[in-house]
Amino acid sequence: MTYTELVAAIQSYTENQFPATTLANNTTVSSTTQINLLITQAEQRIYNSVQFPSIRNNVTGTITANNKYLACPNDFLATYSLAVIAANGAYEYLLNKDVNFIRQAYPQPTDTAIPKYYALFGSQTTAPNELTFILGPTPDATYSVELHYYYYPESITTVASGQTWLGDNFDTVLLYGSLVEAYTYMKGEVDLVTLYNTKYNEALALAKRLGDGMERQDAYRSGQYRQAVT
Repeated sequence: MTYTELVAAIQSYTENQFPATTLANNTTVSSTTQINLLITQAEQRIYNSVQFPSIRNNVTGTITANNKYLACPNDFLATYSLAVIAANGAYEYLLNKDVNFIRQAYPQPTDTAIPKYYALFGSQTTAPNELTFILGPTPDATYSVELHYYYYPESITTVASGQTWLGDNFDTVLLYGSLVEAYTYMKGEVDLVTLYNTKYNEALALAKRLGDGMERQDAYRSGQYRQAVT
């Protein structure tokens, strides 16, 4: 389902073209703005309910000697894995701890070696809206790192092609999720809100069977969530 098809379906199901609205402060909210908001809210709900591989990204970077901090990517939500690449090319996957553990285990900045642990430390100094990792021990040299992390893929409302993985492969959950948001926005009848919420949950269950079930049957890391598939 493309963006154009999704918008047409929302308007058809709700029998509402979402005409431009003028707010109390005389600001005009266009039809496109209203519908795009409903769609992006649905996408966010879906991406926080199912761990599709499409919401994972990876980047490489560098950590330097005597600097125990590493900036997170701007679109970072949560860590999937963080690895330091040793001089011989071997990947050393770091264990996730909290800041207290790293501070206690390596109290001095001069406690240097190839890092073994990481934690989410807090906001970046120059970019308060973005996060930073703290490493333990402090790197003793310059190393390459590879981070796999969760993020929000580009919305179907902004991608140039009008197509996304979610729209192409699970349009039902995207459509019904958008309809739930639409009827909530419209203050629609309770029975219709309940109907579309039920349809959304049915589609979401199928999506979870794929994203949290079938796509994880041979996963190496047993600590990640897996849904049994029958």
